[in-house]
This record gives sequence, C-alpha cells and structure tokens, in this order.
Amino acid sequence: MQYMMLYRPGHDDGAPPSQQEMTEMGKLIEEMTRDGVLIATGGLLPSSTGARVAVDGGKFTVTDGPFAEVKELIGGYAIVEAAGKPEAIERARRFLQVVGRGTCEVRPMFSPPDVGAASGAHSCTPAGARL
Repeated sequence: MQYMMLYRPGHDDGAPPSQQEMTEMGKLIEEMTRDGVLIATGGLLPSSTGARVAVDGGKFTVTDGPFAEVKELIGGYAIVEAAGKPEAIERARRFLQVVGRGTCEVRPMFSPPDVGAASGAHSCTPAGARL
C-alpha cells in the first residue's frame, strides 16, 4: 500500500538544509529508491513564496504567503510503499532521524479498490496514477 508522508518542520525560516543534512538525506533517498519503496519525494520553498486558494459557496479567495501558523506548514512530502501502517511509521521515523526535528503525518493513499468505497458521490485518482 502507498502512504503519503507530510513533513512539517515547525519553522519557516527559509534556510536551506546544511550540506551534512543533504548528504544524510541523499543516503536515505538512495537506500529507499534501491529498495523500491520510495515512489516520490520533494521539499517545498518557504510559505512566503506561495499562496492559499480557497472556495466557499462558489467564491474563491487567494491569500499570499507567508502564513501565520508555522507549525502547520508542510515543508516536504514523500510517497512510500509499505506493507502496512507500522512499516510506514518506521519509514517516517527514519526520515525524522535524518532531519532531526519536526513532525511527519503518515496517511494511506487511495488505491483502485478504494476509489468510490468511501463515498459514491466522488472519485479519486488511484495511487500511482499519473495526472
């Protein structure tokens, strides 16, 4: 099963990772890729470079960053393959050991049999599908 891991660093200072952090992260990414468990990964620039788009009752609003709730900001993500939630949690634990701080939310992704199971009113793109 595929799991989405959303990393929240707890800060939004815009400082890039150190060379040592990049080296350690590179080793982890290389290992997970070699093992065939890393589907995708990426980091995000500071919230000051982004925007939030919302809709309520058909009315759209756009708010430019930076955003006040730093502890809720997503700093990066990974999509991993895991046999189950405990294995996905262990992958998140290993990632957090490398970065040294923050939180990582781990959630299973929809897969083809799940699409429509939660609600017949909508559909989702299956995990692993290309948009």
